Amino acid sequence: MTLIKSISGIRGTIGGRPGESLTPSDIVKFTAAYSARLKAGCGCRDRYKVVVGRDARLSGQMVESLVCGTLTACGIDVVNAGLASTPTVEMAVIFEHADGGIILTASHNPKQWNALKLLNEKGEFLNDAEGKALLKVAEADDFDFSDVDHMGRVTCKDFSDAHIEAVLKHPLVDVEAIYRSGFKVALDAINSVGGIIMPKLLEALGVECVKVHCDPTGDFAHNPEPLPAHLTDLSAAVVDNGADLGISVDPDVDRLALICENGEFFGEEYTLVSVADYVLSRRKGSAVSNLSSSRALRDVAESYGCTYSASAVGEVNVTAEMKRTGAVIGGEGNGGVIVPDLHYGRDALIGVALFLSNLAHRGCRVSELKSGYPRYEISKNRIELSDQTLIDKILEQMKDRFSDERVTTIDGVKIDFDADRKWVHLRKSNTEPIIRIYSEAPTLQEADELAGRIKAIAREIIG
Repeated sequence: MTLIKSISGIRGTIGGRPGESLTPSDIVKFTAAYSARLKAGCGCRDRYKVVVGRDARLSGQMVESLVCGTLTACGIDVVNAGLASTPTVEMAVIFEHADGGIILTASHNPKQWNALKLLNEKGEFLNDAEGKALLKVAEADDFDFSDVDHMGRVTCKDFSDAHIEAVLKHPLVDVEAIYRSGFKVALDAINSVGGIIMPKLLEALGVECVKVHCDPTGDFAHNPEPLPAHLTDLSAAVVDNGADLGISVDPDVDRLALICENGEFFGEEYTLVSVADYVLSRRKGSAVSNLSSSRALRDVAESYGCTYSASAVGEVNVTAEMKRTGAVIGGEGNGGVIVPDLHYGRDALIGVALFLSNLAHRGCRVSELKSGYPRYEISKNRIELSDQTLIDKILEQMKDRFSDERVTTIDGVKIDFDADRKWVHLRKSNTEPIIRIYSEAPTLQEADELAGRIKAIAREIIG
């Protein structure tokens, strides 16, 4: 697998040849480049501070040693958060008034992957300009390391309790209502850091927790992508233990998927929808998701007299749009919930706390809650091409073909068929000659048919 470099960091598989995997030299180079950019942005001063945290995957300790060693060699003090969720590290940057942060996680990728995810002084991912500047520094491979008298220092600190306390203090988290409800949940933490922090959160909320794959060994018990086919153990645990719901988090705990009390999948897209339903019922404001997320969020927002807007795909784009619109809730259809007055990052902890608050106030079962939301189905397809140049031709002509519909071009081409409550989104891959096609409609058959129609037009365009 080719090493993937992007504005948000670097990721790849561990073990293999340079250029084809994430090697120790890659880790050192990108950490040094991050250090150089951090110093340039912070001005000339004596001390700099960066928070480092990691998920539990098998290569984590090795990568942590390289990153912390490189940062100190560059004269930067390190606050090592150890095994910590992605949102915990993001909040730790704020708690510590640090100059930045590095999260060592490949998120939902399998256990052989790892990555460096880079944060600014706000605990948010680098924007496009910051990321491109860092990539240039890394490619130049020209770094200055500190002499022995000016090396950085490493301190270790656990931020889990501080993160949980911030969630419990959020004004929309109703701890008393959750306590009174006496919820019982099953939790699948994929043998990563969710197995450490999520049970602590649930205990603080008075929720009984049945643990499934919660030993943080990094030896993932199943594919970590939180999809129905991978959550059969969790579904069985919910039914067998008479739990009110099942909770699944990915290895770094920024995505949240739920299981109904009957063992059925709640739907990753509906994690954000259900949390937004609760937030907007109590706090008026706009909602944001990316172009490939369900229309259901827009429907829910409009039902409360609130506005909805869509961003380009990617967490940094969602947060930028949330700031622009002053949104009170946002996120992505992959189970990522962003609550801005906690912090601008996807956070499964606040997602769980707000979902349980909603469930406690509704006094209904999870399946009943789900049935009350607008129903849509998403179909995911792709077009494989022999030539990268054909992609722009297809996207340009699709925009023209459907000019009578609502067309958005901030990220590929999205066509909204508002009268039929359908949409299709075409995006090009950054790494291979592929156009990804996401389509949504009230039924899966309609979504598939829409995707088929778009693929047929694409074939016609390329002759």
